[in-house]
Amino acid sequence: MYNLKAIIIGAGIGGLTTGIALKRAGYQIEVYDRVKELRPVGAGISLWSNGVKVMNWLGLGDEIQKIGGEMNRMTYLSKENELLNDIDLLPLIDQVGQRPYPVSRSELQSMLLEQLGKEHVTLETKCIGAKEENNQVTAIFEDGSTATGDILIAADGVRSVLRNYVTQQKPEPRYADYVNWNGLVDASPELADKHRWVIYVGDGKRASMMPVGGDRFYYFFGVPMSKGTVVEPQDRRDELAKLFQGWPEPVQNLIQKLNPLETNRLEIHDLDPLEKLARGRVVLVGDAGHATTPTLGQGGCQAMEDAEILCRYLVTTNISVEDALQRYESARKERTARLVLKARQRADTIYGKEMELTQQWYESLKEEEEEDVTNAIAKIILGGPFN
Repeated sequence: MYNLKAIIIGAGIGGLTTGIALKRAGYQIEVYDRVKELRPVGAGISLWSNGVKVMNWLGLGDEIQKIGGEMNRMTYLSKENELLNDIDLLPLIDQVGQRPYPVSRSELQSMLLEQLGKEHVTLETKCIGAKEENNQVTAIFEDGSTATGDILIAADGVRSVLRNYVTQQKPEPRYADYVNWNGLVDASPELADKHRWVIYVGDGKRASMMPVGGDRFYYFFGVPMSKGTVVEPQDRRDELAKLFQGWPEPVQNLIQKLNPLETNRLEIHDLDPLEKLARGRVVLVGDAGHATTPTLGQGGCQAMEDAEILCRYLVTTNISVEDALQRYESARKERTARLVLKARQRADTIYGKEMELTQQWYESLKEEEEEDVTNAIAKIILGGPFN
């Protein structure tokens, strides 16, 4: 099914990647987003090998390598600075056939936008609904305008409007009971080795630095916290200093180096697995269909997998668009649901939902063999389309 027109709602990672894939397949592409300016939520993304393979498939491997960080080891330390585990990631790379590339979200989004072409994207246009008739589907916008095509792709995030249309219900995001602070800082020896992902853990909290391109670290902190707390940007360094008082010197150095005005503070949500990812000519991709906590680093990667598999079914079936979307749903529903629930369980363990289990996890980190860790990561990566 070539020369069809795709309307995409959302110009984030999922929407832009899907747009690039379908444009390469010969589709007409129109992307709409409600924002005035494309500013991604969060500073970085751990783009594991399954996501990078989708980028390679799209011909964007060189571009990802340019903006990605070289991450060769993963090191866990306690809040008392005790080494818990140190894992060589090079055997993982050999096992799965591709290096991971942690990247800046804004640089990734800018690269995808350039590859798609800005002329395909319209901002300040909020989608409020959809209707189908005469083998066409129409996106309805808040200003009264519409866009009609052969397929409508909902890539409008965790608070998707079109999700209600697809599911015929009103699934609400679920608060994961913790807050995440994140941003970018220049890499330096007083923080960590620039090719190493370092994670400090203790008291149901964590502080982490992950290398991204440009000799920088993507940092993030996580702390269990009740919903609804608000701290103004200028006060976020002080907030972190109190929450991580007494933690090792590199954590203190990070808190002093970060720019509080450029530090994101996010209440983390996920989504219970959905029964439907497609209805008629409307389909959910990325967080709209399977929002997850970032504890497996698979949110962006799963949106990229969505793009590849959706495109594949659309161009390899000649029955109907509706048939292709049902095949996509069948291919994606189980994998994404499993990863959402696995990430949820991991978040509960990391962030002290039951502190006894969290303490057991700290102890188990000391005993884990490197091969067990890399095999677990490889299993997730190789469960995708490029295995």
